[in-house]
Amino acid sequence: MSPRVIAVRFITLLMAAGILFAATPAPAQVKPGDVIGPDNAEKAKDLVSPGVYWRIQHGMTLRVVPTEQIDWSPPYKEATEKYAAQVRLTPDHRSLAGYVAGQPFPLIDANDPAVATKIMWNYFFRPISTDDYDLRFFDCESVYAGRNKPYKVIWYYESGHYAGYNEVGRTEVEPMPIDPDFRVSGRYAMSALYPALAPQDIRGYGIIRYRYGDGTRGDDDWIWTPGTRRLRRLNESAESTSLGPQAFSPDDYECFSGKTENYNWRFLGEKQMLACINDPKDPSPTCATDGGASHCPSNWEMRRLYVVEGRARSERLPGDLYGRHVIYIDSEADFGMYQDMYDRQGQLFVNYTSWMKYADRPVDGARIAIYPFKREFQTGSSSTNVQTGFSTVCYHPGYNVPEKECWYINMGAVDKQFFDTQSMVRVAP
Repeated sequence: MSPRVIAVRFITLLMAAGILFAATPAPAQVKPGDVIGPDNAEKAKDLVSPGVYWRIQHGMTLRVVPTEQIDWSPPYKEATEKYAAQVRLTPDHRSLAGYVAGQPFPLIDANDPAVATKIMWNYFFRPISTDDYDLRFFDCESVYAGRNKPYKVIWYYESGHYAGYNEVGRTEVEPMPIDPDFRVSGRYAMSALYPALAPQDIRGYGIIRYRYGDGTRGDDDWIWTPGTRRLRRLNESAESTSLGPQAFSPDDYECFSGKTENYNWRFLGEKQMLACINDPKDPSPTCATDGGASHCPSNWEMRRLYVVEGRARSERLPGDLYGRHVIYIDSEADFGMYQDMYDRQGQLFVNYTSWMKYADRPVDGARIAIYPFKREFQTGSSSTNVQTGFSTVCYHPGYNVPEKECWYINMGAVDKQFFDTQSMVRVAP
């Protein structure tokens, strides 16, 4: 057995024991039991991103709870141990070579010149959903944020599915670890959001996206607009722009969904910060003190986060809306806890925040989506324009939807056919 394989196995064992990434004690200014809101927001200023701090100043509250270990699923650990030794970056230090499944780079060295890119590849092939996922009947509301602002919904959205299928990196559902179709299509993954069920004027709307392993090939994106009964291609640069009266853009989904190779990445550090990695409430609560622009009060804990900056490569995304993205990634879950997006003048523009749950089922009453181990579920998300206060908040599950089980992860709930554009067109009213 090579020294590299031994090292990977040792690292995997350390992670399983909670040693490698165990969070250090929380700074003295916060402790479990503290409730942080606008009146004492200063206590959290250095423990959250500027965008999250803005949220707290404008009414969001959080409850500090003890830090806990977030573990990977056994299949993901095994795949990391088996395949990580052969993974490397391509000569241009942008794409992956030799990747099969599991975490591509379990050995993270802050002094590595390519550390930021490696973290982002770990983020793309993260353990939360390695094979497929289907989020059913989730809903979103657009509001205006403000401290003690009246809760007034100005736009309501409900979707039948937000789904994804990975052709590479599969660990729990056959075909594993690579779908044979990858050799034909070259796709790493597919995602889809359709059909829109509300509001009525966009009922049937949908979007499908393909991500390719070829770092020089951009995403393929299609949208179906029911008003025109037309399927059209979407320019890749438009993925950073919100579609409709809401604050999310397709690149915001699950915190950040842009193509890794389209950005120049820089590692800004590793820091103990607050994040909502495990709040047991489902659905996530509508915040009563900020106009409904977030989920609160929720449980936040001290986490070890990687802070990574991304700037769009002008030759790849000449029309990117943002000057830079700063993403805060949990070092155990490899999931984006929040992202701050800055405009081209360098001013904070948009904040995206995740609310998560760590459990063996997405909701307490689940009958099908039950797992033999704990895994992460994203129970809520919010994207807020901090320059105007316009915010869109999503609930997974929603409050007034026909099915509450919501998240079906690595269960074969969707297959490749679901991501065919004609499938999207056929279900549209």
